[in-house]
Amino acid sequence: MYKKLFLLLLLFPFWVHAQEVLEDKVYEGNIKSVQLYRKGQGIGAQMNAPVIPLGSAGLVLEFDDLAYEPDRYSAALIHCNADWTLSGLKPADYIKQYNEFNVNNYEYSINTRIPYIHFIFNVPLVTKSGNYLLKVYRNRNKDEVILTKRFMVYDSQVKVGGALMPPSQTADRRTGQQVDIKVNYAGRELVDPARTVKVVVRQNQRWDNIKTGSKPTFIRDDRSVLEYQFFNGDNVFDAGNEFRFVDLRYVRTTGRNLASVSMEDDVVYAETALASPRAHVGYLEYLDLNGQYIIENMERGNPKLESEYILVTFNAQMDDIEGEPYIFGSLSNWGKADGAKMSFDAQKGMYQSDVLLKQGWYDFLLAIKKGEEWDTLPVEGSHYQTENEYDVLVYYRDFGSRYDELLGYISVNANKKRF
Repeated sequence: MYKKLFLLLLLFPFWVHAQEVLEDKVYEGNIKSVQLYRKGQGIGAQMNAPVIPLGSAGLVLEFDDLAYEPDRYSAALIHCNADWTLSGLKPADYIKQYNEFNVNNYEYSINTRIPYIHFIFNVPLVTKSGNYLLKVYRNRNKDEVILTKRFMVYDSQVKVGGALMPPSQTADRRTGQQVDIKVNYAGRELVDPARTVKVVVRQNQRWDNIKTGSKPTFIRDDRSVLEYQFFNGDNVFDAGNEFRFVDLRYVRTTGRNLASVSMEDDVVYAETALASPRAHVGYLEYLDLNGQYIIENMERGNPKLESEYILVTFNAQMDDIEGEPYIFGSLSNWGKADGAKMSFDAQKGMYQSDVLLKQGWYDFLLAIKKGEEWDTLPVEGSHYQTENEYDVLVYYRDFGSRYDELLGYISVNANKKRF
């Protein structure tokens, strides 16, 4: 009995750690403007999802440290299962080099009121597909974590097709969007695919409202095809509304959706125009970034080094809305970052929050937190015409395997209208 108890005590801490869900997170207030994206042409590449094919060295991490002198930072890669818990792989299983990399490519900001150091890190090649967490830490001490970011690497062994369809449930047709999926696995032998294949669908690079766990509605063994055509509303997303935005590309003039900009000796201040609920307002089509942001400066040469940091006060009026609003988008790590929650100012009769942002263009919504979830519908409404982008990720766990392979990926957008 004592031997069994001793073994449980030894194994229990590891079991707890193994079950931890690893997330995108910034751990220190001086670390700002964290972006991990697939390399591409033009400034729009900053909006690319961090999803790359196996064998590609196409991911770049960028962030600012609000400091006068650079710290010594390192990075490591962590392989995860489809549910973002630790996989059973060791670093030697998925990376050829020693799994610690110096983050030593940096430059100082130029003539900015708030000084910062801009870091760039090119993510190294991996040898296995699946989910990964990029972990950046100080002084080679893995307990001094400054940020973590998720990314995915897929091995194109199955063909994935996806289509946005009107929801099968009549009640959802004016407010929802449904993603139907086909997986052709003729190029890879899959054992019991109805049980071993896991399909994950996410909207606009969000993780809080993913659809997962659905079983295929049709299995066509003769053609090696899995079909996911939903008739019960299981795969219907709230279409939401086009994202609100604030234009911070200028500091010498007032950008769109700003009420004021003030340049002081030590900092730039800005206030947004007053945002109000629009759940009962008709749909208005316009270009947005699907909740992302881009660093851009329309007044000076190098936006990465010459852009000012601006202390932005977000203003919102929430008449007849129950609950406190959150700034919801990539700029606030989808409601989880400090400053995302807005507080009520009784004298002004509005909700406000102060967020330090680098010059650029920022998308956001207003959401109400309910438990551990965020609900945008009471404030923003939902319209089937809204342009959204969906990622379809197809995972496979072979019998006896220590990890989930990512065998297929597709991005679905039937009405792409973004910058």
